[in-house]
Amino acid sequence: MAGQNSIQIVETFWREVWQLRNPHAADHLVSDDFTVTSGGVEIKSREAFKKWVAAFLASIDEFEFDVIETFQNEIGDRVVSRWRVTGKNNGFMGSEPSGLPIDMTGTAVLHVGEDGLLRHNWVERSALEVLRSSGGQNGIAGHLKPASSESGR
Repeated sequence: MAGQNSIQIVETFWREVWQLRNPHAADHLVSDDFTVTSGGVEIKSREAFKKWVAAFLASIDEFEFDVIETFQNEIGDRVVSRWRVTGKNNGFMGSEPSGLPIDMTGTAVLHVGEDGLLRHNWVERSALEVLRSSGGQNGIAGHLKPASSESGR
């Protein structure tokens, strides 16, 4: 692990998966058992992650992903990155598509394996704030669909 540039690994992940909007780039960037933990939910496996990314990208029109800053710990197995997503609501977080602007910030803590593959991504994002700041009854929060009774939703 010494000498591994984990920042470059994570920035490649941001660029290829999110900025280029290519979930299949995960095939060479994350482990088979890659896990994302976000909002109390875990997305487990590379294949589940790719489906989740595709759905997330579809929920925001004019999707843009900008990296604010990225740094790693001394041994290089953890990377922290702050980012910003902007676009227009096309069903974000289960809401009705409205075309209203979305501006969300987040922080990710990523575990990078010795093989250079990402193993886990813990994400904190301002999704609730996005909903709250979008105009109540006339914004995204006013267009939310009722919660599903299915497990995990």
